[in-house]
Amino acid sequence: MGAPATLALPAWSTRLMNELDENDRRARALAGPLTAEQLNWQSAEGTWSIGQCLDHLCATNDVYLPAIAAALEGRPVAPVEEIKFGWFARWFIRSFIEPSNETKRARAPKKIVPGSRIEPSVLERLLSGNQNFREAIRRAGAYDVNRIRFRNPFIPVLRFTVGTGLQIISAHQRRHLLQAERVKGSANFPD
Repeated sequence: MGAPATLALPAWSTRLMNELDENDRRARALAGPLTAEQLNWQSAEGTWSIGQCLDHLCATNDVYLPAIAAALEGRPVAPVEEIKFGWFARWFIRSFIEPSNETKRARAPKKIVPGSRIEPSVLERLLSGNQNFREAIRRAGAYDVNRIRFRNPFIPVLRFTVGTGLQIISAHQRRHLLQAERVKGSANFPD
């Protein structure tokens, strides 16, 4: 069941869609021309390859989006123009999600640890998953994403608003695309 067709997308939806379009563009430019060897090359033992960064993003979409969709079930239509973050959500995004030199490194939850060998189809999987992300954004645009909460699929006692969850997915993609771009820019990256 989708959002009513008569509602225009709120400003936050348009912003996230634009961010997602940019993430897709970056992923295509980054991984589109790579060989399987390049996709799986690691700059050092224990670091992620470009393919692993993309596989991690695919897994994140697969786990987060159904939890967000379930939270919207049966909710009244009540769109809001902007996502509002509480102090904890702002701190969490700034500390663990946004790409920056101050972002803390944390191990990926077991559910979204990438495989050791990634197939070139990972790019199409990510782009397809991002189409599902777009649908989630469109659907959520009809609801009060600042009040509806969903159970975090990684830390069940933690509940974020739907708006926070959608923002986390977008920022998380930017973080790992930057990580993958750094891998490709490594001095020893194979030709």
